[in-house]
Amino acid sequence: MPVFGKCAKRILVHNFSVSPIVVMISSLLLGLVAVASVLLVSCSPYPEHANQGRRSGTKPAKPSAAQVEQAKLQAQQEEERRAEEEKQLQAQTQAQAEPTAPELPKEHAVSPSTSRKLPEPKRFDYPTAKKVPGKEGVVLSPYNNMQVSIRNEDGSLIPSHTLVSDPTYPASEKKRFFVP
Repeated sequence: MPVFGKCAKRILVHNFSVSPIVVMISSLLLGLVAVASVLLVSCSPYPEHANQGRRSGTKPAKPSAAQVEQAKLQAQQEEERRAEEEKQLQAQTQAQAEPTAPELPKEHAVSPSTSRKLPEPKRFDYPTAKKVPGKEGVVLSPYNNMQVSIRNEDGSLIPSHTLVSDPTYPASEKKRFFVP
């Protein structure tokens, strides 16, 4: 008599006599192994851009808000770094331009509030726009090759070699170019 009681019937599996409880326990163990293996595989790391470039008709993913914020922060840091470099360059040019004067007694010294500041030197490292053939008063922006009008509000042309801001960019980016 089996250990499982009088009610337990025996099942014939491949010419072996097996009780239903053993079959149920083995099925549960097999199911637990399957669930554990699925969970183990789902927790393994995978490359995020594994399929990128393999499909020809897919569009690139839009950047997330965190990526956009990080790009803005990097642009701001780059702008601050450029401003700091520009200040250092101005300080160097002023130091080179100012001749060393002999020390004056304190009664003849000039206070910083009354000293005259030199105007900021013009930067000539801005690109020059290209004229659009056949269209007077229109140039191609050197930053994005879009057509930009170089007319004042009254309709007159802006003179050649004038530094202007690119209207296709926001004023905070300060994209400027010279009129050809």
